Amino acid sequence: MTVSLRPGAARAVLGRALRPVMRKAVRTGLLTTALAALALPALAGPSVYPTGTTRLDPARAWNSFVLFTGGDNLARLIDLNGNTVHTWKDAAAFSTAIDPALNGGRRGHVFVTLALGEGAGTDLIPGRVNTRISKTIGELDWDGKPVWQFGDKAPGGFARQHHDWARLPNGNTVVLANEVHAVAGFALPKLIDDVIHEVNPAGEIVWTWTAGDHVEEFGFTPEQLKLLRATEDADYLHLNNMKVVGPNRWFAAGDTRFAPDNLLIDARNANFIAIVDRKTGKVVWTLGPNYPEIPRGAAGRKLPRPVDQISGQHDAHLIPEGLPGAGNLLVFDNQGEAGYPPVALPPTGGSRVLEINPVKKEIVWQYTGEDSGGPSWSFRSTHISAARRLPNGNTFIDEGQSGRLFQVTREGDIVWEYVNAYPRLGKDAAGRVTVNHQLYRGQPVPLDWVPAAALAGR
Repeated sequence: MTVSLRPGAARAVLGRALRPVMRKAVRTGLLTTALAALALPALAGPSVYPTGTTRLDPARAWNSFVLFTGGDNLARLIDLNGNTVHTWKDAAAFSTAIDPALNGGRRGHVFVTLALGEGAGTDLIPGRVNTRISKTIGELDWDGKPVWQFGDKAPGGFARQHHDWARLPNGNTVVLANEVHAVAGFALPKLIDDVIHEVNPAGEIVWTWTAGDHVEEFGFTPEQLKLLRATEDADYLHLNNMKVVGPNRWFAAGDTRFAPDNLLIDARNANFIAIVDRKTGKVVWTLGPNYPEIPRGAAGRKLPRPVDQISGQHDAHLIPEGLPGAGNLLVFDNQGEAGYPPVALPPTGGSRVLEINPVKKEIVWQYTGEDSGGPSWSFRSTHISAARRLPNGNTFIDEGQSGRLFQVTREGDIVWEYVNAYPRLGKDAAGRVTVNHQLYRGQPVPLDWVPAAALAGR
């Protein structure tokens, strides 16, 4: 049998270890023979799983680099053809490119996790297998040299960073982290609470905000507050995102809730998005946790319309100035299980990317699997994931659960697609080989983010 794949589609199959064999198999059309010779166990997914760049329309895709951390614990910068441009060592999966405009003009710098350690509190989450948390995080330059780090001056000597971080215009860094402590009014004696630290260049904390101090500001009804405080899940909010609001048209028009220094957060487990005032610490704007049901049929595709049921969302942020839709909220609506009480979700539904007017709280654009000609469940990631607006009006999407990154036009045409070619390989409790392609967050990076000398060599 001969298997034909598009050029670049089989950059790797079933992990990096198979690449040399698979390249030859794809070239010769002897894919089945190659797999048989390797005597690999059958996997739950398709027998042939194309990875790398599987689709590229150069005329309509926005040309960029893309940053993500794969299962090999390397933060990897790739081009749209799937070629690796550069790598940095990363102990976790949260690599983030730092904007040179906020970093003294220095290009090619990234945030990564430098070291993990056994951390207190992980045993509070039922069923949690991974007990290691971030001990030290840092900024690496293009050559991989640490130029800033945080951890040894954090409480208990552990950064406990998770999910997000951001450089501020003043040179400090805001870090989303955890703190294990008691929260008044909750049934559990200790919770894994979410905190935000502002850390100066010397690695010292200069400001802290704690979610547990603001529970009554997040928009819960009295009945929901009772359920929240009675929860048996110590990770009761699970903030998975923190972004600096940034300059925007709402603040320019006089709406101080959207002050550029404020911080935007979202809670996966509790279905809300909120803005925290940096001066007072108060929550000054919320979306959720209560929404109307998603309309069925044509009504669910009518735009604009009031925001309907978001659940388990990730990567909420205001689209930056200078990009199409600037000032609107962009969020990956996973449609994953969440809420107090858990909200009803369509059993075969898919995920959505929503662009929302944050003042009118209306959906002004959306992407679902149906926009690309498939059923709604053809686009689905019930956890992790991200979405970013691009300069040409396309939207970059990380369908994290399957490790698929793609660009989609406003009309729903997919003009670039890449499937993670660096999955995490492991073994389960029974000793069987496991392959996990998921990507926590992919990030599009402008070509001029790379240092000029390195770019000149390409």
